[in-house]
Amino acid sequence: MQAFPHHYTVEASGPGTGDVELRADGLPTLRSASPIPFDGPGDRWSPETLLVAAVGDCLILTFRAVARASGFAWTSLECDVTGTLDRIERTTRFVGFDVRARLQVPRGTDPDRARTSAREG
Repeated sequence: MQAFPHHYTVEASGPGTGDVELRADGLPTLRSASPIPFDGPGDRWSPETLLVAAVGDCLILTFRAVARASGFAWTSLECDVTGTLDRIERTTRFVGFDVRARLQVPRGTDPDRARTSAREG
């Protein structure tokens, strides 16, 4: 792993209406649009869905690193993430993320060790 701090650069561009293009070096261009609650088409990733996806993605990648470092064997990790966007004091913001994770482990794995590893991830 590289020393901190890490920097991530994304270019975003878009016209007055329609999709926004997101670009980063070495990655495919991603098109995003407003979600349905903000009058978007609902068939593209939005900033809101990208943020919620990042929570789930980060959980799995972090768990993977923690499990590897501790020698914990596991088969798969699935998680459902729901982000709650609300308007509080005239400011729209995410007020919480509900994460439900399901960890699959090999037969014979100590359940307490699995729970401890999941909490550390």
